[in-house]
Amino acid sequence: MRYVLFNPKANNGHGEDALEEIKAKFPGEIETRSLIDLDKKEFFASLKEEDEVVLAGGDGTLNHLINEVDCDSLKNNVYLYKAGSGNDFLLDVGAKEEKVVLLNPYLKNLPTVSVHDKTYKFINGVGYGIDGYCCEKGDELKTKSDKEINYAGIAIKGLLFHFKPRKAKVTIDGVTATYDHVWLAPTMFGRHYGGGMKVAPDQVRGSEYLSTVIYRTRSKLKALMVFPSIFKGEHIKKTKVVTVLKGKHIKVEFESPCALQIDGETILNVSSYEAHI
Repeated sequence: MRYVLFNPKANNGHGEDALEEIKAKFPGEIETRSLIDLDKKEFFASLKEEDEVVLAGGDGTLNHLINEVDCDSLKNNVYLYKAGSGNDFLLDVGAKEEKVVLLNPYLKNLPTVSVHDKTYKFINGVGYGIDGYCCEKGDELKTKSDKEINYAGIAIKGLLFHFKPRKAKVTIDGVTATYDHVWLAPTMFGRHYGGGMKVAPDQVRGSEYLSTVIYRTRSKLKALMVFPSIFKGEHIKKTKVVTVLKGKHIKVEFESPCALQIDGETILNVSSYEAHI
């Protein structure tokens, strides 16, 4: 049996639209299940070894899967069908144009991040700073309208007016450094987040380290001028603004709390996080 799990909230509330495409792509008997209120752990435990699962969604849907199911012990083939508004995972693994990707090779030995005394796995990265702020504001807009969120616009307004950079203490494998006027301090397992931003261009998915990117400057104008270069990964050439650190155990502490995002899922009022691989 082939099961299709879809997230109605994916792709800005149009996650169910992909079902007909999936049925055409996978001929034969198919059973569909909504991911809303589905006990994923129980569902996967009930499958026969020959069953296959097609997961329709994007980065957020993937994040829920890896945190609710023991993906290191999966016995079934699980495919991702591109049906999300954020598809940084597909971009990162070189499958931007693909509609269907076998997930199993990418779901083992994932890194973790601890926030508010709770630990989560992540498949792309952890954003902390104005990236988390953008997710926070985007979530607020989603409750008011079903229009597509302009995250670039949110980021520009945040850089100019609303987001206040922080002093940050960053500890990489036991070595601590302090940075002033930090706008971003994400830790990445892949290269991309935020809908195609190549924030950690030298990060290698599946390697034994994570990349933490410190983006800091006192000047709002410089912060705004350098920001667009993140989409091509060219910001790391601006070494007076950007520092990239690599390690296995990373702790980032801000002098005052702000929002954090994990694969696009927002956690509010965060003063620090710890990432491990």
